[in-house]
Amino acid sequence: MEIGFTTAAYVVAAVLFILSLGGLSGQESAKRAVWYGIVGMALAVAATLIGPGAGLWQLSLLLILAGGIAGWVVAQRVQMTEMPQLVAAMHSLVGLAAVFIGFNTHFEMVRVAGLDDAGRAVLDGFAALVAQKSPVEIAILRVETFLGVFIGAVTFTGSVIAFGKLAGRVDGKAKKLPGGHVLNAGAALISLALLLVYLQSGSTLALIGMTIAALFIGYHLIMGIGGADMPVVVSMLNSYSGWAAAAIGFSLSNDLLIVTGALVGSSGAILSYIMCKAMNRSFVSVILGGFGTTTGPAMEVTGEQIAIDAEGVAAALNDADSIIIIPGYGMAVAQAQQSVSELTRKLRAKGKNVRFAIHPVAGRLPGHMNVLLAEAKVPYDIVLEMDEINDDFPDTDVVIVIGSNDIVNPAAQEDPNSPIAGMPVLECWKAKQVFVSKRGQGTGYSGIENPLFYKENTRMFYGDAKKSIDALLPMIE
Repeated sequence: MEIGFTTAAYVVAAVLFILSLGGLSGQESAKRAVWYGIVGMALAVAATLIGPGAGLWQLSLLLILAGGIAGWVVAQRVQMTEMPQLVAAMHSLVGLAAVFIGFNTHFEMVRVAGLDDAGRAVLDGFAALVAQKSPVEIAILRVETFLGVFIGAVTFTGSVIAFGKLAGRVDGKAKKLPGGHVLNAGAALISLALLLVYLQSGSTLALIGMTIAALFIGYHLIMGIGGADMPVVVSMLNSYSGWAAAAIGFSLSNDLLIVTGALVGSSGAILSYIMCKAMNRSFVSVILGGFGTTTGPAMEVTGEQIAIDAEGVAAALNDADSIIIIPGYGMAVAQAQQSVSELTRKLRAKGKNVRFAIHPVAGRLPGHMNVLLAEAKVPYDIVLEMDEINDDFPDTDVVIVIGSNDIVNPAAQEDPNSPIAGMPVLECWKAKQVFVSKRGQGTGYSGIENPLFYKENTRMFYGDAKKSIDALLPMIE
């Protein structure tokens, strides 16, 4: 009865997870999709607690309560601008859990191997499953355990470094130890050799040695990637965490963990591919090369940045018929989305065609800008992706860039030696007038100079984005 109920509950939970993942692809269905995920996870936890091998109820409930409270507190305190590093932190916990579960599986295999038939007869739970396995099945279990620990360890340290870079606690520049990729390759070869040792002997030392090598790979791999590639790294680590969960699911013979891990792993990999395509980068070049590889000196930027005040921007907006707003991470930092929404409302009330252009890697997390605009009640139908709106810039009267840099940088098309050469960008400089809302004359997160700021049809609207937009609102007649 317990096995049948748990299996049925796992099937329902898996369907809910699939519906949740599918629903998150659209803004209209996202809220419903989140609830699918919540219900699915609650059902999965409940089925596990009352399923075969369940025990330690008091401890389990205490840990669930503690985790729930911690999650609630974190969710209340974390700002939208901090979501990328929060996601990275969550991935690190998944990786660490995979390592702990893998070692627990290993210790259970060692314990069961040391028992005689009488001792094995009284085992229950996971140990009983291990006791029933043939030598071939034990070998397969060792491979599953080894892979789960390896991927989990890489995910753990990699996610910790990604968190540090996104939070500004670790230098965002790409840094490698002397030897560079040779060290990563060496650690991977050592891990492969230790897999063969572990497969033959089940040595605890081999598992520990591999874990140390994997922890180093995760650390050194992400340290060697520049901060501008962190959105891709976060989605990649999301994929890693999923595959780690799937590997541990095989070890524990937990079908739902396998399905969930596969969903997370495959969706993370697909997202990484989409983002790399949006940046005109190969996934391998991001992971191995890091950001900022150039073939020669960058093109010299000439001219000067010309400032404009709120009255000048407001006058242009009042005269314009078509307006495109390009949000970026600076809008999130200033928490200006509500002010931008109000500006949009006032402009549309005057009959003006106002739309938003969203680059696939705007901000530091995929969909970052879409979430902010949805939160501010900006209509979904005027929020367009880059491919949908890029051809419209030549016919646009005014473009307002709010806190963006690389995604509107013409050097991607004009300078073959630029670190972002070939990257698809929003071609806003083709509009009649461009206003860039920016705190100062800095080069942005990636440290790349932007020729857009020096073009004749561009004016710099300096200041905090929220205060700058608020200053415009009373002037829109």
